[in-house]
Amino acid sequence: MTRIITFFLLLTFGFTHSQELNCTVTVNAQKLNNANQQVFKTLETSLSEFVNQTHWTALTYKQNEKINCSMYITISSNESDQFTATIQVQSSRLIYNSSYASPVLNFNDKDFSFRYTEFESLIFNPAEFESNLVSVVSFYSYIILGMDADSFVPLAGNSYFEIAQNISNVAQQSGYKGWSQTDGNQSRYYLVNDLLAPALNEVRQTSFAYHSGLDIMSQDLKSAKDKIKNSLLNLGKLNAVKPNAFVTRVFFDAKSDEIVSIFSGGPSIPITDLVESLNKTSPLNSSKWALIKY
Repeated sequence: MTRIITFFLLLTFGFTHSQELNCTVTVNAQKLNNANQQVFKTLETSLSEFVNQTHWTALTYKQNEKINCSMYITISSNESDQFTATIQVQSSRLIYNSSYASPVLNFNDKDFSFRYTEFESLIFNPAEFESNLVSVVSFYSYIILGMDADSFVPLAGNSYFEIAQNISNVAQQSGYKGWSQTDGNQSRYYLVNDLLAPALNEVRQTSFAYHSGLDIMSQDLKSAKDKIKNSLLNLGKLNAVKPNAFVTRVFFDAKSDEIVSIFSGGPSIPITDLVESLNKTSPLNSSKWALIKY
């Protein structure tokens, strides 16, 4: 029996829907030789305070309702106050009646550059472009909120994605990469626009159905696996119409390892059709699908 199944069988405690962020921010500048590392430690502290202390919504949250997430920033170069980096954004949400944290988002943004002066204030204004550092981090904060909301209620993330889209629209005028449709089909522009595209709503509906299956694992493992399987097969139907959609790839970037774990442990259900569908829907993960034991 795999680790994920063990979590559901052995660990139980109550959990309520989470919204605001409990974010671990890391700034890694080890690639820079002879750099003043204190600047990056200050930046890390400032970003952590900014993400975790900003009230991103108008709601009130308890500590145990916050979304666990992380932002890992790797600095590749800098000149004066100009920095070039990547940012890896991850989030998870606890599953009902367990302490298992299911990955929801795992996204690597390679077009992240910004200006920063040590000890400068980080202020979020949704109507204005303050800095690319603030815009990118705020954008992903709302993406995290939206994807978390979708996992609990169908399409509940719309209001958060709309704010993220507004941040993107305002930031387009800055000239920084990642905000425009000309910056490639895996940019922040396409991420939020695809999340809001009605034609791709099935990916978000799949997220809800998939997590609904996880939420009943402590009650009935077989029914839970059937529900998760059906959600993934439904995603395969979308792939037949919209092959290799960006948001489909984003979904599997977070979920591929978990899917292998779920369907490699008992109780067994027929999954020949699921594996076939997964290989068509997410061929980049075919080596992982081959690991599913059934």
